[in-house]
Amino acid sequence: MHQSAMNRMTDCIEKYLTKDEHYQVLDFGSFINTGQEMHHRALLANYDCTITGVDIQDGRNVDLQMAKPYRIPLPKNSQDLVISGQVFEHIPFPWASIMEIARVLKPNGYLFITAPSRGHHHSTYDLWRYYPDSMRALAAQADLKLLAAYTDFPPNVPESNRHDYAAINSKGHYWGDTTGVFQKPQWRFSLRRLLIREITVWNANRIGGLDSVPRPKRRRL
Repeated sequence: MHQSAMNRMTDCIEKYLTKDEHYQVLDFGSFINTGQEMHHRALLANYDCTITGVDIQDGRNVDLQMAKPYRIPLPKNSQDLVISGQVFEHIPFPWASIMEIARVLKPNGYLFITAPSRGHHHSTYDLWRYYPDSMRALAAQADLKLLAAYTDFPPNVPESNRHDYAAINSKGHYWGDTTGVFQKPQWRFSLRRLLIREITVWNANRIGGLDSVPRPKRRRL
């Protein structure tokens, strides 16, 4: 996790949380590698929170390991806040994950997502880069209200709406992040929503990863 993503998550926490409430917090994709020091628990140190970290692998910063990659082992309507930083770019089927997150959120609960808008390939699976419209699509899929979506694009070319990619550097603009802030409305029971979620999650868990599709050789078409 890089510093710009932590800064964006800090902005969300400071804007939407208060220090006079207790929050049940789910850190979705909480695993941190050996040597990595930045994590979301530190950002919530001054808030009254019970934090549960979940991930598909056990290890540092993980309280509950997910037996299935698209099934969160928590009851519905149980979390006041879900935070997910630099995770959604690694999820093959993010529409299944967003629906599971929406399931465990309490009505009026918040979801904060940061995900790269640019940056080099990293990790075993690195599938997506996100823009504000990506957050709109996730909100639509999961019946969530999108409160804010922001991408820290690189500087523009002077007197143009084009990005100045030559100005990107490792210090200031190399990594870009898109931040989404969602809120779960007061849902009425919907058989449509229930069936779509269960089928989507079941199918994503059935496929699992991408092993059934071999990685193509690098060559020109």
